[in-house]
Amino acid sequence: MEFSLIARHFTRPAPGAVLGVGDDCALLAPTPGMQLAVSTDMLLEGRHFMPQDGPAGIGHKALAVNLSDLAAMGATPRWATLSIALPAADDAWLTAFARGFFRMADLHGIELVGGDTTRGALTIAVTVMGEVPPDAALRRDGARPGDDVWVSGVLGSAAAALAYRQARLSMDPLDAARVLPALYLPTPRVELGIALRGVASAAIDVSDGLLADLGHVLERSGVGATLEFATLPVLPVLHKYLHKDVARECVLAGGDDYELCFTAPAACRDAVLAAGQQTNVTVTRIGAITAEAGLTVRDTDGKSMQFAKTGYDHFDE
Repeated sequence: MEFSLIARHFTRPAPGAVLGVGDDCALLAPTPGMQLAVSTDMLLEGRHFMPQDGPAGIGHKALAVNLSDLAAMGATPRWATLSIALPAADDAWLTAFARGFFRMADLHGIELVGGDTTRGALTIAVTVMGEVPPDAALRRDGARPGDDVWVSGVLGSAAAALAYRQARLSMDPLDAARVLPALYLPTPRVELGIALRGVASAAIDVSDGLLADLGHVLERSGVGATLEFATLPVLPVLHKYLHKDVARECVLAGGDDYELCFTAPAACRDAVLAAGQQTNVTVTRIGAITAEAGLTVRDTDGKSMQFAKTGYDHFDE
């Protein structure tokens, strides 16, 4: 059963590998002189997606969230492995899941080269491998005082969609329809990450919330930051809800954005904007790195904003 399932749904040619799916191990030959970037993420039913969610969207998201980690390192995607625990071998579900997974894989030139399947509560684990030139990886420890803080795309849409779905944020249904795609079909900023090599001083993907993820950069770099809330990019439909605490929390700490938050010297502003234009991704300067530790968010009156949480906690109930 297991091998026929793998053969039907997950065995495809992998010309970039020496040996792909079908043996005890994959055999890979990284490009000479390149470093490997490797990342793993799990998605659990009931925590990262709901039982009623469409399998094609789950397949898309399972790979997209991992590709976002490669984007944050400025790495070029090469290979992936996929492990799934399934309550039952559901061919229709797997066909749709594989369609979403491989659509995302083909878009970014990443090949599935192995994995595992077993019976159990629906759990998906993906490992991705990418390549980056030596000393070119975007890391979390390179931010310096005086650097600008930037973010790609828009923030808060996925968290707002989840809050709407959980009845924590009341929205007009038409407005909700505009933010829902961010929750189900995130876009990893792979091309932007690559374009920021040699430009950005530090980077991270916004998966757990802007404040939490930027906080990791500040901790690793030994610096602080000041952000201007009014500059944070959000979809126009979300602006009308920002008077609500839950909507502001979605923007600052909601997570699931899978945008890049990065720092760069002020002298590199034109280069950052050029990287955004080159990859057709909006980039917005939202603050600055400070020598003093701590993260401050100022409102339109220049006052420090207070927030109850900074991001998603993977061990919260």
